[in-house]
Amino acid sequence: MADTATTASAAAASAANASTDAPPFQLGKPRFQQTSFYGRFRHFLDIIDPRTLFVTERRLREAVQLLEDYKHGTLRPGVTNEQLWSAQKIKQAILHPDTNEKIFMPFRMSGYIPFGTPIIKKDCSYNSTVVGLLLPNQTLASTVFWQWLNQSHNACVNYANRNATKPSPASKFIQGYLGAVISAVSIAVGLNVLVQKANKFTPATRLLVQRFVPFPAVASANICNVVLMRYGELEEGIDVLDADGNLVGSSKIAARHALLETALTRVVLPMPILVLPPIVMSMLEKTALLQARPRLLLPVQSLVCLAAFGLALPLAISLFPQMSEIETSQLEPEIARATSSRTVVYNKGL
Repeated sequence: MADTATTASAAAASAANASTDAPPFQLGKPRFQQTSFYGRFRHFLDIIDPRTLFVTERRLREAVQLLEDYKHGTLRPGVTNEQLWSAQKIKQAILHPDTNEKIFMPFRMSGYIPFGTPIIKKDCSYNSTVVGLLLPNQTLASTVFWQWLNQSHNACVNYANRNATKPSPASKFIQGYLGAVISAVSIAVGLNVLVQKANKFTPATRLLVQRFVPFPAVASANICNVVLMRYGELEEGIDVLDADGNLVGSSKIAARHALLETALTRVVLPMPILVLPPIVMSMLEKTALLQARPRLLLPVQSLVCLAAFGLALPLAISLFPQMSEIETSQLEPEIARATSSRTVVYNKGL
């Protein structure tokens, strides 16, 4: 009955879209093909679109209701595919796919860039969590502060966008948070101390090396953050679904794949952010404009970091589809016996 209703809604939407370029709407399916990197890139550009942060509660309810109407075959005449895709984009950007609950705005993927690089005016200079990690000549206190601030935000984002098919106690959040912060601060401080003691470096070389110190610190901390924050998934397993969306079972092997894929994205994510700006800024600092106007240095660096961040996030999370596929032969025997499907899917989280 539900399939018949959905088919009727699809037919109505198709009739209303004869003159549009939007592809036929598929409930719960991505608008763009997920088997290619470009398709995933287009999909996650929708997910991280910061404009969804301004969606009102009323607009969210309307979007959810529109999708429900489509599901039950009660879609009003004239609704286009573009409207349906827009409604699903809003729902996916704001509501968690497992719990169907709203994700706190600063911890949504659409809020990762705006809230990850908040520009704060202070003494006519500009700092941010990303820019702060790249500030030259940092003291011990500033290194600890910026690493703590960065990992605090990452921990909350990881927790808010985890696979939530199994309950996760608050102790796991605290454990992951402390582990990430301690690892980031320890590595960053340790590397800075080594660089400062390296007398063979010229001042210019030492400054350049110091600017690259945040990358191994952040990358290693991000891995710890993901693993420790989501360790409960390894213990309990995560739900795997067949092609029709039916629950097949709970798999610890799928959980390992999910955490590995997410950890890899967190290693790739800081590469453009922490590697490109030092290279770009080392060139810009030699220009006559910045040499004559040193007060422009931090505003320019903020813009460079923001551009790198905006590029890095969709590139990193596009490495793997959010709903990842795995062959049942690779999973636990009881799961392989529970379905006739050759493959199953799971939400790897973001």
